[in-house]
Amino acid sequence: MAKIEKSPDEWQKQLTPEQYRVAREKGTERPFTGDYQVRDAQGIYHCVCCNAPLFENEHKFDAGCGWPSFDRPLGSRCVEEHTDTTHGMQRTEVVCSHCDAHLGHVFPDGPPETTGLRYCINSVSLEFHPDE
Repeated sequence: MAKIEKSPDEWQKQLTPEQYRVAREKGTERPFTGDYQVRDAQGIYHCVCCNAPLFENEHKFDAGCGWPSFDRPLGSRCVEEHTDTTHGMQRTEVVCSHCDAHLGHVFPDGPPETTGLRYCINSVSLEFHPDE
């Protein structure tokens, strides 16, 4: 599948200023300020930029970190991971594989009874589709 590419102006027209800052400029929303902290409804979280399905609510858990956390993406090709050495840290950035939107980071401190991974995702980079 070809990457979705748009100019900064096109993304800015499509997204809110906060969505643009986080998803296109690799920002981070403040912890405990976004939507999707806890949601019991069945559904799929999609990329706010390109509507690609990314995470299933079934694999979401409360990590207490202030951002939605998942133990895995919806599929192996939904997201890509890149080394992120900004802010004097070495982390693994998670981006949408369809449009390169910044989603958040993945850490190896997730639930040991599942994958052991914690995909710590900015809620402003997601859009929830219930009952999918």
